[in-house]
Amino acid sequence: MRIATWNVNSITARLPRLLAWLESSGTDVLCLQEAKVAEAQFPVEPLRELGYEAAVHATGRWNGVAILSRVGLEDVVKGLPGDPGYDGSEEPRAVSATCGPVRVWSVYVPNGREVEHPHYAYKLQWLEALKAAVAGDAAGSRPFAVLGDYNIAPTDDDVYDRAAFEGSTHVTPAERAALASLRETGLTDIVPRPLKYDHPYTYWDYRQLCFPKNRGMRIDLVYGNEPFAKAVTDSFVDREERKGKGASDHAPVVVDLDV
Repeated sequence: MRIATWNVNSITARLPRLLAWLESSGTDVLCLQEAKVAEAQFPVEPLRELGYEAAVHATGRWNGVAILSRVGLEDVVKGLPGDPGYDGSEEPRAVSATCGPVRVWSVYVPNGREVEHPHYAYKLQWLEALKAAVAGDAAGSRPFAVLGDYNIAPTDDDVYDRAAFEGSTHVTPAERAALASLRETGLTDIVPRPLKYDHPYTYWDYRQLCFPKNRGMRIDLVYGNEPFAKAVTDSFVDREERKGKGASDHAPVVVDLDV
């Protein structure tokens, strides 16, 4: 079984690439982030033609998550129980579903913006709510994983230059402590192998030639429980999908399982 996560940075802008990738990659379940469309505009039909069902939680604008599956889609939950909300409303940042033998969450963790910004406090509160929501499945006997754009680099090795991020979000002790606390529910960081260079970065800014210079970050993560981690046979970053015209600034992270 092949499961992947990909921040597509607008499914409308990326649809031709997404459909081509699904056809060529053999992916059974794909967790998407930053759909940037309302649910009514989500491209259900072209995905259905490829054999994928879609569980979508999106309202347009800047967020939106989805799970695409060709191995079944059951027990869908939209939203994060206990979501703290931001500026008076909940944002569409989480959706979960059972896909064949595996249950997954697709999550788009708040960016945080700046350390002193209210969005940073919201980010930490949101991660606490995520921990509470997944704790039961994380400790269970069924393969389970939380995949998505966490907007946090777990270690200094997960950024191209730690000094370049000094004082910024994504690398602060509080954010990394929140990740560590999430792992304590029984989850393991499934670290992919890079297809080029030494580090499996998953995101490269569009600016300043970051991708050609490999000035990246590993912020798209797969956190699996023990049954999930034991079933992993391979994991890699599909760096090819960050290349060329019309690419997202994130690359897919792919995990192969023997389940």
